[in-house]
Amino acid sequence: MQAVFWLINELLNLYWWVIIIGAVLSWLVAFEVVNTRNRFIAMVLDFTYRLTEPVLRPIRRFLPDLGGIDISPVILLLGIMFVQKLLFDLSRSMAF
Repeated sequence: MQAVFWLINELLNLYWWVIIIGAVLSWLVAFEVVNTRNRFIAMVLDFTYRLTEPVLRPIRRFLPDLGGIDISPVILLLGIMFVQKLLFDLSRSMAF
């Protein structure tokens, strides 16, 4: 069972980084620091969008309009941290 908890935790860590990379790249595109005509940048943006948008969309429906500020990635990251803490506590309680 420890291996399953470890695998879930590592997948959540990878997803954490995909969310961070997607948020940073969206800021860089919004401030015109990176060019979306670059094939690599466009490919990374599309990849992160496809991975994060299905999870972020329901969160955005429940959040109030903050005038162009999207805090849904922060809410999702807090949710991931909560799930990781639950997994950690559950794995510790099962070890005894």
